[in-house]
Amino acid sequence: MQRTVSAALLLVLSIATLRADDWPHWRGPAASGVSAERGLPTQWSDTENVAWKAPIRGLGISSPIVSGGLVIVTSQAGSGVVRPGPRLVQSGNPADAGERALGGGTSGDGRVVFVVSAFDRKTGSSKWEYELQAEGQLPAVHEKHNLASPSPVSDGERVYAWFANGQIAAVDLSGKAVWKKNLAAEYGPFEINWGHGSSPVVHKGLLVLLCYHENSSYLLALDARTGAVRWKTNATSGETSYSTPLVLDSGGKTEVIVNSSAGVSGHDFATGERLWHFDEANRFPIPTPVADGGVIYASRGYRSSPYMAIRPGGKGDIAATHVVWRNPSGAPYISSPVQHDGLLYMAGDVGVLTVCDAKTGERVYQERIGGVYTASPVAGDGKVYLVSEDGETIVLRAGRTPSILARNKLTARQLASPAIAGGRLFIRSDDVLYAIGKGAD
Repeated sequence: MQRTVSAALLLVLSIATLRADDWPHWRGPAASGVSAERGLPTQWSDTENVAWKAPIRGLGISSPIVSGGLVIVTSQAGSGVVRPGPRLVQSGNPADAGERALGGGTSGDGRVVFVVSAFDRKTGSSKWEYELQAEGQLPAVHEKHNLASPSPVSDGERVYAWFANGQIAAVDLSGKAVWKKNLAAEYGPFEINWGHGSSPVVHKGLLVLLCYHENSSYLLALDARTGAVRWKTNATSGETSYSTPLVLDSGGKTEVIVNSSAGVSGHDFATGERLWHFDEANRFPIPTPVADGGVIYASRGYRSSPYMAIRPGGKGDIAATHVVWRNPSGAPYISSPVQHDGLLYMAGDVGVLTVCDAKTGERVYQERIGGVYTASPVAGDGKVYLVSEDGETIVLRAGRTPSILARNKLTARQLASPAIAGGRLFIRSDDVLYAIGKGAD
């Protein structure tokens, strides 16, 4: 009888875990942007199919994550230093296409404060806030974002929130601080042309941080439980990156994949040592690689970016040995690709959708669909979601000849990538969090 009750309890817990499919990283549970869920929403608007919306204290463009019963975002309250810069829209008025500056304001007392906010996943009610006072001289950023651009990450026990001045905090799921560090104070200022954008990655007890900046470039691993340094490896001076690293388990080995101004490289997860590299200079390496079926798909970033497929496990220069295919141009400046059912989807900067065969790199579809894309696409339930800066989300039926199922407009500025959990999409604007869809029972 006891064994029967225990088995039934384990089954219930297993079902509950499956229904509570978390989205713990800005690119989802496998850092791929793909959800295994079904019944995801297709249509919504300001007044239709919005389960709830909640105001966010401060501003930011970091993506939401979902851990347990919480949806978590980061933000900045108070003004920092902004630097007017180029826009994705090159002709006409960028504002007419929905591309505009973040805006902002003071915190009332002149302070800059970083905020980690947790909301109830079902209702949107505020559960807790963790506040971190900004320290030191704040670096300048592009006017379209602020220092709350890196997205948080969770391992199910703690949330790790990193900000673009180098401060990082680990907070438990009740909102209590576990540890915090200031990497700028320890290793030098976070100085990079348009502001730091890389997000943290947590894997097997390590928190991996890509700090490739103009004066100090290094890859760092911290003990996720304590914040203690486990290893630190320096890159070539002046090597930069705005990208988030990809941690990949393949062939019994674990590698950290980095997209940088020097090229694409693979590093030993245990030590940070560089194992292999594909050399290719790039001014603004922003997109994050994804992997599927033991293959890495990397878009380099900047205008009409090169993109390629690479097999991990190489040694030294892998240009002649591990590059499966490479296309010299056509990928987005900022947004990362998503690979779904053998196809690679990319949302171009100013509204060109490109679909490629993941095995060969052959372009199988291309169409101008409109929009300005900073957010990276996500996929699930046979759909691909493209979130445009002007508040429109295009829902595609996935396939070699995708069709547009819906164009959904919110009165919002959307630069963050959406999260998928519990049958809902969670979309973050500058200062509002939306839960889209009826959700799972």
